[in-house]
Amino acid sequence: MPRSQATVSDSLHRHFTRESQRRAKKNLPEPQVLVSTPQFSFRFGDRDLPFHAASVGKLATAVLVMQEVEAGRLSLSTESRTLVPKEYNGLFATPDVTIEHLLSHTSGISDYFEGQVLSGPSFIDQFLGDTNKFWKPSDLLSFTRDNQRPIGQPGEKFSYSDTGYVLLGRILEEHTGEDFTRLLHGRIFDRCGMKDSVLWLRENGPDQIAPAWINGVEVSTFTSLSCDWAGGGIVTTLDDLHRFITACSDGTLLQQETWKTMATPQHRFRSGIKYGLGTMQVQFEGFMPLLRGLPRPTGHIGVTAVHTFINPKDGTTIVMNFHDSRAMSASFRSHIEIQRSLARLT
Repeated sequence: MPRSQATVSDSLHRHFTRESQRRAKKNLPEPQVLVSTPQFSFRFGDRDLPFHAASVGKLATAVLVMQEVEAGRLSLSTESRTLVPKEYNGLFATPDVTIEHLLSHTSGISDYFEGQVLSGPSFIDQFLGDTNKFWKPSDLLSFTRDNQRPIGQPGEKFSYSDTGYVLLGRILEEHTGEDFTRLLHGRIFDRCGMKDSVLWLRENGPDQIAPAWINGVEVSTFTSLSCDWAGGGIVTTLDDLHRFITACSDGTLLQQETWKTMATPQHRFRSGIKYGLGTMQVQFEGFMPLLRGLPRPTGHIGVTAVHTFINPKDGTTIVMNFHDSRAMSASFRSHIEIQRSLARLT
């Protein structure tokens, strides 16, 4: 039986209140949530508090690349070694790595953030151990070059890689002649009206951002959080991410055919999530067969359980921040609750 907007809003509020009570026992803040449909909106938590969006920023990098592809200045088949020949060396098994390989995580490059190292401390151990270190893009690429091996041949398999997206950021800078921060503002933030978004620690930003836990450590004040650059270094708000994901699909940032190409799922990220070109599509039936029939939203997640998704059929957006790398399962349970509740709206 269809339910009224007030009933759905009350139900979601109870759900997130219970979730907040569970999190309070672990000294975690309440989730930040914004749901927007053409007829209904719901919010929970601190709507205005900026937070680190983590790998949701990969979607912004992919949009910048696809703008160049749209303009004919790059193509998906362009080989990356022609654009950044010095930085390219030592990162891949063979040299024929294309822009599409990097966007789709099929280049065979390792992942500095979570990938295995040949010896010594992992990147995360270094990130958590030396909290005052400022990571330059060249440092991130060097970490993979010096401490990791390629995981396969280009096009051989899907393997998620932050290193690949840092390389895309450097490709954008060398190809356009513009600093990555300027590209974000000029081509995305300004066009979308994202007035509360910055590339964290690389320009002036808010005095305080929401807490963020990685492996049980609160990292929001660490200088080492500079390790997320073109792979996801944006600090933003619920409303700005709503503006961004809407602008990805409505023609503001890209032609709709280009967005469709990006959003077409190609590879399995994990059960219930498929990956395209810098995009994720959630297929809820992959979590549980009983969820078949729910929408298949497109967007991206971040390691601290940040969600930014849009339903391509009606423009419904869901943006959430759960603050914690250990809260990913809880965040998806809440995403499912939202989708089920919206399906019952009048």
